[in-house]
Amino acid sequence: MLMALEGTPGAGKSTLRDRLLTDARTRGIPLDHIGQFSWLSLAATRTLVSLRAGHGADDPADAVEAACRDLDLHARFNLTPALACGPVIADRLSLSTACLLALVHRRPVAEYVRRLADQQQARPHLTVLLTTDPDLCQNRLAGRETALRFSDQPETTARLADLYRQAATAWTICTGLEVWRRPCATTDDLDQLAADCLTYMHGSTRPPTTTEAS
Repeated sequence: MLMALEGTPGAGKSTLRDRLLTDARTRGIPLDHIGQFSWLSLAATRTLVSLRAGHGADDPADAVEAACRDLDLHARFNLTPALACGPVIADRLSLSTACLLALVHRRPVAEYVRRLADQQQARPHLTVLLTTDPDLCQNRLAGRETALRFSDQPETTARLADLYRQAATAWTICTGLEVWRRPCATTDDLDQLAADCLTYMHGSTRPPTTTEAS
């Protein structure tokens, strides 16, 4: 079972990932985690690094082809072997890539969602979109010691939050797969979301798919 954690920088993805890994170990669930990209193609890596710095390709089609190539490699050589050993959390995956492409190239995010969804081996069974308020996300980022990336800048936060909402809708329309939209603003939010995710992984009765209007 593959679960993707998505959302703007500072939304709480890493905090939720770490909580899930700790709680899964306590419950004896063999949970692993994986990142957004494979980094297995030099050409694709160059494009992805450029995108993460806010630089678009001369031809946007080249950028999406590089992202699709990397996702194909990720699915075959990273995700599939990891899933053979048990459930996996992806800290960002296709929705984050689609939003990055749309942000940099100023194109409709649904176009990129559809292209990335074509890689069926990389489709998460469940996507958790953290809808934490952008102002709180920025406050969290301000407390980090590392330099802010292009996508972490305050002027991009509101735009990214909107792109994620659009991408989540497009993903469900395109694939029929679930997207939970939940904030991770408080300890109670984190506790409830971690419990719901582990319940989902364990195959028990699933919690409601969203606590917010789509």
